[in-house]
Amino acid sequence: MTSEPYLATVGRFDPAAFEVFRFVDRAIDLDGTVRLRYALDDTLEFEERFSLPIPSGARADAAVVDRLLSLLHWVAGVSYFKSAAPARVACEARVPPPATAALLEALYSEGLGEFAVVNGLVQLPRPAFPASAPLSNREDRAPLRRVLVPVGGGKDSAVAVEIVRRSRLDTSLFSIGNAPPIDGTVKAAALPRLLATRTIDPRLMELNAAGALNGHVPITAIVSAVALLTAALNGFDAVALANERSASAGNTIWAGVEVNHQFSKSFRVERLMAAAVAEIPGAPRIFSVLRPASELSIARAFAGMPRYHRVFTSCNRIFKLDPALRLSSWCCNCDKCRFVFLILAPFMDPETLRSIFGAAMLDDETQYDGFALLTAIGGHKPFECVGEVDESVAAIRLLARDPRWREQRVVRRLAEQVLPQFGADAGDPAALFRLSSEHSVPPVLIDHVDALLRA
Repeated sequence: MTSEPYLATVGRFDPAAFEVFRFVDRAIDLDGTVRLRYALDDTLEFEERFSLPIPSGARADAAVVDRLLSLLHWVAGVSYFKSAAPARVACEARVPPPATAALLEALYSEGLGEFAVVNGLVQLPRPAFPASAPLSNREDRAPLRRVLVPVGGGKDSAVAVEIVRRSRLDTSLFSIGNAPPIDGTVKAAALPRLLATRTIDPRLMELNAAGALNGHVPITAIVSAVALLTAALNGFDAVALANERSASAGNTIWAGVEVNHQFSKSFRVERLMAAAVAEIPGAPRIFSVLRPASELSIARAFAGMPRYHRVFTSCNRIFKLDPALRLSSWCCNCDKCRFVFLILAPFMDPETLRSIFGAAMLDDETQYDGFALLTAIGGHKPFECVGEVDESVAAIRLLARDPRWREQRVVRRLAEQVLPQFGADAGDPAALFRLSSEHSVPPVLIDHVDALLRA
């Protein structure tokens, strides 16, 4: 059951030819090798692999590991499901409990919102997941002692690391892969790190080239599921994510549904994931330590962390330009580069920021349209990991009255042409610096969130 004979027979991949996406089986070996098997009908089979770190003499709870392995199996399947997005799914290895089924239905629908828009689908995929009887509905109040913090090489994970470090809890970092900014962040933090690797079935790439549906998937949910399993295998009590409140804001409305590029970073998915994990007695907790904060307040905190300034990168486009440079530099010509530059600028001087990015982006007239789009002028904000429109407007307000920045060409045009299109109350920096009470940060950490991000 492979893709090669099918492709050799039909020449092109027809997504409409498939009826069911199957979760076939999953396994984990003693060396930490995870195998996740999927299939489309009885025609195409896939196997995704992860390699997870397991300490010698590990005594993880076998039942917890098995249930978290199932959670990873279901969540990671979205990468293969999207190739045809059939109407039905079949859970053959195990049926998810109710809260997990609710999480999966969100990830396989709204989590594929941008994918649906880009591929011109008539509506969102809406596969119904079967649900078993609930296993547990625990309210976990056990004290935290050991926390695992995923890092991706950007400013947010660096700030999350420093918040958890302040708590003096036993803290380790986690990553899937070791791209240069991840490696740089780990070295700058000087904390232990657990490293996992992921191998996507190469057949998926072949299908994409042959006409399969392709596009953005809820990747943060996959990373979260891998981190949870790694945490359980290594005796951690919790996984502390770095998802800010701005991630809950959508990009546009399509077919009556809010489409959010960062859906799997949203507070809704954080709560759904936490509820799914709560169905597994003894599993690590999961929450986002940055949830109370805006991107603007995170940028302000990060500006005061010079140890990370020369190693972090948030640019996703550089990989498309040159795979050898993946996450190793800034392209300085994409929505993510512009947004990060814009929100850091009020808290750093022009020369420092130019030296980090390699370009004076706010003094380059050709960049104006891209910066203006961050405020959703002429439509919606870009499909990228960028903050709320109000945050971009607030950053422009701060720059327009900052003598270091106000005469730069793009800043001057933004102040003259963009700000007048917004009311006086839009983009109020003071409002954006306030921390929200809508979060799931444990009491042992919330004072440190406040101390670092309210300053």
